[in-house]
Amino acid sequence: MVIINSMLYRLQRLLEWLVFTLACILLLAASVPVMSDESDRARVFTRDIEFDYVGWTLDAAWVKIEQDALSLPYYLPREPRKQIVTDYLQLTEQIAQAEYQLRLIYTDPNVTDPQAASTPLREQLGDLYQQQAILAPMAESVLQEQISEILAEIGLTSGGQPIPPVLYHVSPIPMALVISPCDKIQQDSNISLLTNFTIDQADVLEEQVDKALNVSSLVVPIGGVGTYPTMVMRVNDLPWLVETIAHEWTHNFLTLRPLGLNYETTPQLRTMNETTAAIAGKEIGTLIIQRFYTELVSVVEPLRISTTDLTIQNINLPQYKPNPKDIPRPVFDFRAEMHTTRVNVDKLLAEGKINEAETYMKERRQFFWTNGYAIRKLNQAYFAFYGAYADIAGGAAGEDPVGPAVRALREQSSSLAEFVKRISWMTSFEQLKEAVSR
Repeated sequence: MVIINSMLYRLQRLLEWLVFTLACILLLAASVPVMSDESDRARVFTRDIEFDYVGWTLDAAWVKIEQDALSLPYYLPREPRKQIVTDYLQLTEQIAQAEYQLRLIYTDPNVTDPQAASTPLREQLGDLYQQQAILAPMAESVLQEQISEILAEIGLTSGGQPIPPVLYHVSPIPMALVISPCDKIQQDSNISLLTNFTIDQADVLEEQVDKALNVSSLVVPIGGVGTYPTMVMRVNDLPWLVETIAHEWTHNFLTLRPLGLNYETTPQLRTMNETTAAIAGKEIGTLIIQRFYTELVSVVEPLRISTTDLTIQNINLPQYKPNPKDIPRPVFDFRAEMHTTRVNVDKLLAEGKINEAETYMKERRQFFWTNGYAIRKLNQAYFAFYGAYADIAGGAAGEDPVGPAVRALREQSSSLAEFVKRISWMTSFEQLKEAVSR
């Protein structure tokens, strides 16, 4: 029996790797950003500072092959697997704290010799990095397996196997240069920049691009990229982490179908893609926490996600820092105020009042700052980027009808799997509107 089980396991792993190889071939091409005419013009300024997706994907794929060769998490009971993830997140928090202390030493003007003063801390960080190098591959394998199990249970697999397989790799994330026309809010270009691109460099680049191309540009940070394996930033927030892994896997799933293949075709299809991935990421992420990390579930307000009796609960993760919600502050509805801002900007731009719209956005940025929200730059590109994530009503999407239509289709679907599969075959916003109106 042991020999038979071992053979079955090896056959299963062989099948998974055949699927993985095929997915890599298909998704590698899809993961590399398609350059538009606007992108080609902007690349005069970005060519030497662009992120190398092909190189990163090949390196990450090799890391995944090495991880799978270990196969350790697959032989462990559930509790030890869970402990691997917990230990990894605690280690990540220790590293973040130590890195912060190191920056303080080099920033403090009273420290005359930061190299000497930071020696013990740098030695500590070296040990922590070594521990992380050992734990990270196992933690990634555990979370991939747990998400795959949930995907199988909710019906987002073929023969019990997610296609493509769930694969992610924690990595520094590139910045994104977003470009929009000045006379309307529309993402014409999204160029990935180096991971260590700094704020002062971003400010200079934006000014150069705006003046040369007569556009609105913005360099924004991102939390994950739908490469294959997917790219996810290093965090110690487990609910955010599993939501992001599921979000980026959903992009991979869609990329093998018409909706994902047409991601860049129209702004409406981009919003349909991002909103679908956001909805799926939140629901799958919450199911992961409920199933495998029940100690992180607190009953605050049940959130119904389908017409069945299944409910989702809000998640609170213990942190080694104050919860921002515990800090007293004036009542301020950020999403409502941002929604109002977007609506007014759209109105001014529709009337051809570009200068008035830009002056208004500068005033609103100051308004948000006064109320505790630091937005480096509020412009057309800001709304073009953040407005595509319309899984929650209000916010930067304004009155864009695409997000509400996607949310309506989710409400009309009996399950998340039905919703994702149905929308994945759509190739236009008109198809979505027709589906919702039935």
